[in-house]
Amino acid sequence: MSAAAATMAGSLSSHTLSSREFSGGLQVSSTRVRKLQRGAFAPMRPLCAVDPGRKSQSPVAPLAAVPSSTSDAVTLVQAAETSTVDVVDFEKLASELERASPLEIMDKALEMFGNDIAIAFSGAEDVALIEYARLTGRPFRVFSLDTGRLNPETYRFFDEVEKRYNIRIEYMFPDAVEVQALVRSKGLFSFYEDGHQECCRVRKVRPLRRALRGLRAWITGQRKDQSPGTRASVPTVQVDPSFEGFEGGTGSLIKWNPVANVDGQDIWRFLRTMAVPVNSLHSQGYVSIGCEPCTRPVLPGQHEREGRWWWEDAKAKECGLHKGNIKQDESVPPSSNGNGTAPSDLFSVVSLSRPGMENLLRLESRKDSWLVVLYAPWCRFCQGMEESFNEVAGVLGGDSGVKVGKFRADGDARAFAEEIGLVSFPTILFFPKHASKPVKYPSEQRDVDSLLAFVNALR
Repeated sequence: MSAAAATMAGSLSSHTLSSREFSGGLQVSSTRVRKLQRGAFAPMRPLCAVDPGRKSQSPVAPLAAVPSSTSDAVTLVQAAETSTVDVVDFEKLASELERASPLEIMDKALEMFGNDIAIAFSGAEDVALIEYARLTGRPFRVFSLDTGRLNPETYRFFDEVEKRYNIRIEYMFPDAVEVQALVRSKGLFSFYEDGHQECCRVRKVRPLRRALRGLRAWITGQRKDQSPGTRASVPTVQVDPSFEGFEGGTGSLIKWNPVANVDGQDIWRFLRTMAVPVNSLHSQGYVSIGCEPCTRPVLPGQHEREGRWWWEDAKAKECGLHKGNIKQDESVPPSSNGNGTAPSDLFSVVSLSRPGMENLLRLESRKDSWLVVLYAPWCRFCQGMEESFNEVAGVLGGDSGVKVGKFRADGDARAFAEEIGLVSFPTILFFPKHASKPVKYPSEQRDVDSLLAFVNALR
């Protein structure tokens, strides 16, 4: 480590970096390494990996850089002499680090990329990444995406983290013109009606893309257990399949996931042991924390991602920041059994056809009330409530005056189901005996007592 770097405490993000001359580099292909002459620059499009040996020679300004004339600007790493460095096989490295500790992986990442790597911090339990970086004793940078829709508690937590670690988080903001156009054309809460992807693309994905174009590598808090249907194959390190670094092209950015193999409970044990500050929303039942309109607490037994975009299907619960890690066969809907197959059917209750549902909707006076679940057999949330719904059907059997049914609402039936109230699977509807319109069950608490309380309040 250089003398200048050794004197640094905390994060590089608390300092301003001077502009640097691009002094040379490597062009990487699948078969060779080619040296560029000093002063020459051409966009490099490596096929397998960037060269970590060329750290701190970026022709693009760091995330939060200001002109080099600023009085407190410092150059932390001197430009290295042009040299030939072996290309790193990151698939092999990921295999070697599969059983490594998060601290070991973090140390390796910071050692390889120095100032050209930064930690992506969301304001949730991924604060563990910052603690691991501190424990390495190496300088580090931290950036975050401020969407403009975060909870007040998250903003206060950002400030607490900056003071705790003596750093300056490098915030990235969405383009004001794009946000203005979206809100003026579709309103502030359009994502409740047509999905969250467009808003996330404007407020999160594009700002992230800008941030990463100033880096060679980034560090995320992705874990395999966060979303088994989409993140089960997250490696400890990889060539980023979705975003580009400042050299541009496939393979120009490396993505590190130091806690990929760590269980969420172990993350929390680490945070408590190290007395690391956490977002106060966690004490209110929030686990996965995002924007305020799209995040809510989860109930005991619910998966952490159920608190995000709860009005959408489970398979849609990704914002796009980690789309390259989504391993899902489009021909097979997601399933909670982990083997890529789904049960042929669910629920031991009366199966209603579309004509049967249409009859229920037309009747203004029925002989019995009906409790109907709109479901898809492949949906893991439908699978998870099968036992409780069957038990409810058993309790309501006989002379209760309430019949229990099911309607498969995926595939060709999806459009019709959406007309009668389907937003996400499962959707539970109660058809009162003397009312024409069904009443939608408003909660995600699908235990027997909660479902019976709903029915008893309406029948």
